[in-house]
Order: sequence, then C-alpha cells, then structure tokens
Amino acid sequence: MVALATREPVAETVFGADLDVRDIEHGFVLHEEYLPVLSEVSFKAMAGEFLALLGPSGCGKSTLLRLVAGLDRPRQGSLLVAGAEVTGPDPSRVVVFQDPTLYPWRTVWRNASLGLETRALLKQQRHRVDDALALVGLEKFAKAFPHQLSGGMAQRASLARALVNDPSLLILDEPLGKLDSLTRLTMQGELTRLWQRRGFTVLMVTHDVEEALLLANRVIVFSDRPARIRADLAVDLPFPRRRDHPELLRLRREALELLGLARDW
Repeated sequence: MVALATREPVAETVFGADLDVRDIEHGFVLHEEYLPVLSEVSFKAMAGEFLALLGPSGCGKSTLLRLVAGLDRPRQGSLLVAGAEVTGPDPSRVVVFQDPTLYPWRTVWRNASLGLETRALLKQQRHRVDDALALVGLEKFAKAFPHQLSGGMAQRASLARALVNDPSLLILDEPLGKLDSLTRLTMQGELTRLWQRRGFTVLMVTHDVEEALLLANRVIVFSDRPARIRADLAVDLPFPRRRDHPELLRLRREALELLGLARDW
C-alpha cells in the first residue's frame, strides 16, 4: 500500500522550493533500439522536504536526478521547481555526486568558490565561501588540497561547494556511498543537521534502506527498469532517529519487501 506523507517539513527555516514531477517518460536509444528507463513517474515534494529514492541498481534513479537538475530533458512529461518548468541547469538546483570531483590543483577554499567564480560574484561575496566551509566544519582546512583530505572531508568540501550557491533544491546522488561505515554514520548526522539548519529541499538517491529511513521525510520506492513508483512511504519520526525504533524497523521491512529483499534480511 502507498503511504502518502502529510507531515510538515522539520527545518528550522524553510528556504526550499516545491518540486513537481509530472508523468515523466524517459529512455535512451542504444544500438538503434529504444531502452525505456522511466515510466509514468509522478510525485511532489513540499518546500523543505527531504525525499529519498530507493530502487534496484540501474533502474533509473540517477537518470531522474539528471532530469530534475536540468542536465537532460525528459522525452515526455514535465518537471517544475517553484512553479517554473525545468529547461536547463540553474544554480538554485545543485547536484552532489558520489565522488567529490574536487579539482586537485585547487585548495578547498578555491574548490568551494567555483560557483561564485563562474558567475563573477566571488569578489563581492567571498564571505559565502567562508560561511559554507564553517557550516561543514572545514574552516581550518581552507588552504588544504584535496589529496590532504580524508574521504569524509572531501565530501564535506563537495557539500560546501554546493551550499555556496545557496540552493533551494539539493540533489544528492549516492553522496555517502563510497565512505567507510563509521564516516558514513557521522556524515548522515551532519547531513541531517545541514538540512534542518538551511531548510532547502533535498532529493537523494541511495541504495541503503536504513539510510533513507534515517534521513528522509518520505522514501519513494521504484520498481526495476523501466522505473515506476511502487510506494511513497511516509517516515513520521522525530530527529535524531534511532535505528532500533520499532516504526523504523517496520518501514525497513516494508521497503525491503517492496524491493524483493525481505527473505535476505
């Protein structure tokens, strides 16, 4: 059964944008044959909500993120952010990938400043870089180079680069997927606090069911390719969340059943 979320966002101040995904159909032509990837995908996110996307590997979740970011255009359907149709990339919609993708020849500060630099705003708004690095706890590493950072610190630098743009929609594509387990647990908590403090809307892809339930207001579960929405699960639990909370364990079981993995756990 699909559970629809009605809970208000929990951010201290909401600066995020509404997201409206309408009847998306998308695919690719491979070897002169059409490969459908997304089918009849529709959902809405309120400003300041945190949505996690779960589904089998390769089902089309990351493709959907690219469409929301404006990096690709859907074959059918439309996407609206704050009521305006997405027709291309915009600084208000920022993507953080699994790999930090930092420029090795630039310091942490210079990596974080890229968004302002490309828009010729750096001279007037240098303080935003300092503020973003402080927000992710890297103010003492502003002059460090990427090779001097741990995996978790590099991902924080990537988040700072995104936050400098003051996004209304933060798009996360497996942002913690390559971190070791202890660092990942720490970053989950830090990501929650960043979201609560800044109030942006979050759309995150993850393959970790528990992570989705710990972080998100709602978890959207997709089928295998071509991806269709199988369920929209409301996670009506306060923060910080406990992994052993009975409701979280129940939702975990439900999500695993939807993914066809219940017997393996």
